[in-house]
Amino acid sequence: LKIKFHIQADVLTETFYDLSSYRTLLMHVIPTLGLIGFLLFSLRRRPMGGGDWTAFTPSSIRESPAKMMDNINTKFKDVAGCEEAKLEILEFVNFLKNPHQYLILGAKIPKGSMNVLFLDFHIRHRFRYFKSHVCSQGAVLSGPPGTDKTLLAKATAGEANVPFITVNGSEFLEMFVGVGPARVRDMFNVARKNAPCILFIDEIDAVGHKRGGGDFGGQSEQQNTLNQLLVEMDGKYGTNVVVLAGTNRPDILDPALMRPGRFDRQIYIGPPDIKGRASIFKVHLQPIKLDPAMAKDGLARKMAATTPGFTGADIANVCNEAALIAARHLNPHVEGRHLEQKKTQVLQPNEKKTVAYHEAGHAIVGWFLEHADPLLNVSIIPRGKGLAHYIPKEQYLYTWEQLLDRMCMMLGGRVAEQVFFEKITTGAQDDLKKVVQFGMSEKVGHVSFDLPQQGEMATVKPYSEATAELIDQKVRDLVDSAYQRTMELIMDKRECVDMVRLALSYMNIMSFQGFQSTLYAVLSRVHHLNSAEKETPSNCQLCLFSANLTYVHTQDSTTDKLNKFHRHVTNINGIMCPLTSLGYVEH
Repeated sequence: LKIKFHIQADVLTETFYDLSSYRTLLMHVIPTLGLIGFLLFSLRRRPMGGGDWTAFTPSSIRESPAKMMDNINTKFKDVAGCEEAKLEILEFVNFLKNPHQYLILGAKIPKGSMNVLFLDFHIRHRFRYFKSHVCSQGAVLSGPPGTDKTLLAKATAGEANVPFITVNGSEFLEMFVGVGPARVRDMFNVARKNAPCILFIDEIDAVGHKRGGGDFGGQSEQQNTLNQLLVEMDGKYGTNVVVLAGTNRPDILDPALMRPGRFDRQIYIGPPDIKGRASIFKVHLQPIKLDPAMAKDGLARKMAATTPGFTGADIANVCNEAALIAARHLNPHVEGRHLEQKKTQVLQPNEKKTVAYHEAGHAIVGWFLEHADPLLNVSIIPRGKGLAHYIPKEQYLYTWEQLLDRMCMMLGGRVAEQVFFEKITTGAQDDLKKVVQFGMSEKVGHVSFDLPQQGEMATVKPYSEATAELIDQKVRDLVDSAYQRTMELIMDKRECVDMVRLALSYMNIMSFQGFQSTLYAVLSRVHHLNSAEKETPSNCQLCLFSANLTYVHTQDSTTDKLNKFHRHVTNINGIMCPLTSLGYVEH
């Protein structure tokens, strides 16, 4: 080329072509084109009019997470401590077993209770028009955690001998929009295929809480799921699926969910009373290998008296922990001491002395005040949620005097710290929290304010600033008055507090009998009561009735120093407790 075109070598430019740049460009373009093509294909398959995206999610995600159990062996006899709730829910069992019993009387059958397939031909022909009048209905089981709401629902299925389908309210919601309503539809489809059955939605407040203005005009996934749940529970399908729900926050459930035709009834299951706790202990002690010398019924009553406020879950944990402790120590049987034993917390000497004075202050003030809760035992070992044990009266209405006495008893620990240490600790924080909840004032008036519960946000106060200032002033006056009254009582009974503190520091725990004996010794020595004026056990009749030991006062009951001694008490396997709290009095 140089010779042909007469090109000089110094002006010739050589050119090289590299094909790798084209390959790099294609590697970047092809994935982008593939992604665009997939999106176009997905949009063409999406339903017209705007549907959800569940069509593009795996079928396993859209399926309901509900679990179905057949052949339920749990019966009502396995559920103790909630007899009233069992009576209410027993009606659903009768609906499932004998629907014609209610149809003949013209009653509307709750959801799941009536299906014409249950009835024979004659009744079906006679009452065929009832199918169009079936009312979708269910029940909400509400109550604190650990009160056996799920167990009661399961026992209902066991008594009716129908399948039990259970699901948690939080399992409906996922990251994909539309999955919640799809799961609700699938859950009810499964329930209808297995009808008659019981569908139990636990923690329904996760999906059924009130719809409000927190979404700024847009519908959230939770609201879509709730709307689908409302549609499924309308009862238009006429199926025999009983819907039960469990929650510990019935106050936040949507009103549309709670209207008649969906959840007609609210069955409250609270912590059991002493009789209910005894029944629960009998159930949970049944599989445990106890000491043959111990009577199971007596042990159950004894433990029930020492566990006020315990729920069924707490009692089950106590029994299981006792068995673990016995196995850990290689004992052949579970003994009473294993049931009494708890996880203890080691206190430093200074802390131990402070706690001893604190609990002694509570005990002394409560002993000399008429309306305070009766003492069961005093302990500086943490047991459950508190240190001292009192038997709370099963009472819901309180008078002015009763509230004042309870306020003083709660302040007893703080005042004892102030008197003996001239300083206070954080141990009185919970006592003060309870004190400020009480108050009756003529200036504030006969009003009640719906204050926000724990975990709720309060943006507007339910009362004016003037009322708030008045409430604050009356609370201070009440607390100051109760504090001064408690201070006078502690100063007057200073020797009693000191002696109880010494006993607690040595023994860690004092029973009712030990506390009573210590107090008698101190009062006899300090006040120098003569033999005619002494109020000691010798001045009382000791009446022994089989297993019950009852103190009955006879005379000289005019003084208030030992006011509480004249309350009737009974001894059930060594545990002293008021007969009134047990529901009976023997003479």
